[in-house]
Amino acid sequence: MQYSVVIEKAANGYSAYAPDLPGCIAAGDSQTEVEELLRVAIIMHLESLREHGDPVPEPQTSVALVEV
Repeated sequence: MQYSVVIEKAANGYSAYAPDLPGCIAAGDSQTEVEELLRVAIIMHLESLREHGDPVPEPQTSVALVEV
């Protein structure tokens, strides 16, 4: 599966979240670090959902860059 993620520059690094997986977030010092941390967070989040018998949300969010 591939989930869309949002990465934002913060005052002291970067934060990221997956819109299709509420509560699945990460923070890191660099964009590369936060991407890896969020990838691990998504894996753990999905494993937890499966272990508890909860449905795993299908990826639905899409992204686009808009030129202005």
